[in-house]
Amino acid sequence: MSAHDQEVNQPHLKRVLGRWDLVLLFVVAVVNLNVVPTISANGAVTVWLWVLALLLFFWPQGIAVIELAGRYPGEGGVYLWAKRIFGDFHGFLSGWCYWTNNIFYVPTVLLYFVGISVFVAGPRAQGLADKPSFAFGASVGLLVFLVVLNVLGLGVGKWVNNLGGIGTGLTAVTLILLGATVAHRFGITVAAADFRIPGDIRLVGSFGVICFGLVGLELASVMGDEIQDPKRTLPGAVALGGVICGVLYIGATLTLLMAVPKSEIGVLAGIMQAVTHMAGQIGVGWIASPFALVLSVSIAGIASAWLSGSARIPFVAGLDSYLPEGLGKVHPRYATPYVALIVHATLSAAFLAMSFVGAQVKEAFVTMLDLAVVLQLVPFLYMYAGLIRLATKSAAEGHYSKSTLLVSGWCGLLTTVLAMAVAFVPSHQIASVWLFEVKMVGGTLFFLGLAAFFFFVYGRRKASEEIGVRTGDSPVRAIR
Repeated sequence: MSAHDQEVNQPHLKRVLGRWDLVLLFVVAVVNLNVVPTISANGAVTVWLWVLALLLFFWPQGIAVIELAGRYPGEGGVYLWAKRIFGDFHGFLSGWCYWTNNIFYVPTVLLYFVGISVFVAGPRAQGLADKPSFAFGASVGLLVFLVVLNVLGLGVGKWVNNLGGIGTGLTAVTLILLGATVAHRFGITVAAADFRIPGDIRLVGSFGVICFGLVGLELASVMGDEIQDPKRTLPGAVALGGVICGVLYIGATLTLLMAVPKSEIGVLAGIMQAVTHMAGQIGVGWIASPFALVLSVSIAGIASAWLSGSARIPFVAGLDSYLPEGLGKVHPRYATPYVALIVHATLSAAFLAMSFVGAQVKEAFVTMLDLAVVLQLVPFLYMYAGLIRLATKSAAEGHYSKSTLLVSGWCGLLTTVLAMAVAFVPSHQIASVWLFEVKMVGGTLFFLGLAAFFFFVYGRRKASEEIGVRTGDSPVRAIR
């Protein structure tokens, strides 16, 4: 089948995302306040790591998204870009890591939603979050709700993302304002000495988590066929969304450090700790409940954004026949990749159920987060390497000059390699170092091996079908 025929027969998706939809999507996807307590627990010195990550990882990410989305528009984002530049296997591996990371990242967001939402009902209800039956039921209920909304269409589901983006901005600004008020009344508790770089090597482990917390600008391009006039809409949305995300992250980190001693920052409930403590100090304790409500909406938006966005990867891989073709089906009425959404949610629910096995919840959370860092950053290796290849071998003119592509490409590539490497350095929350390393290495190899299995198994099937099409022995598939 010719490339033209493939383009004509592609399933039709609706363009419903405008510029402000994208800005709010970036805010809700990038600014995940649930990673701030994990990072802030290492002290004020992490502010320097934030600055480094923003300059060497986040800025090149914005350039890569604008450049690659402009050159290779369409559904799939990181999958499509790596495929066009490096070939089918690399495209599949990039998309696979992006998707599988989110299969078990979404459950952590759902659990975080449960842990925060109980604060809405006051102190008596907070113990419900520790009950497995309640936590699992509430998480699955939210997951089903989000799947239904996104199956009905991104035009409907985007409002959860938009509300989440607004909620993220409101909660981060409220947190920063509370911190500023406390600092004005009682003084700043963080001293200049706290910003000195110590000799503890475990500190660098948080750099990988910081880079992980800064991913998300590429998410809109995964839904490239659903953006209104992407060449005009995307660059401005990336620039504005990126600035907002950087300010909110650093402000939230500093505020948390001013409000709660680093030794007392909880990995899961650190944000509510800080708000409750600061609100009590200045006599506005009543704010904790509405803050928790808005933060819960924000977290629901985060779950919706990553669920809907990452589900487009198996959808496109299904169209390419490197995963079961059923994943490439579009709903006949709502024009959404409903099979991919349902499969993604089912796998996430299964992983969520498995997460309740075992007692060391905090250590398991940190280990899952570090494994997610490694898998999530694989597509960014391809993104930044793609910029370098385009700068050195492509004659076509893009959005940026070749020198800009080279500088941003090398900065991003080297920073990503460093972030992936330090993810294997155990943090202070890890009790058994050797068990942590076994889980990290074993988990990484397992998911990479599974990607190779699917690609080569389905790749052989795809090749045989294409040979059959050329020889007239097999019918042409309706969707390609």
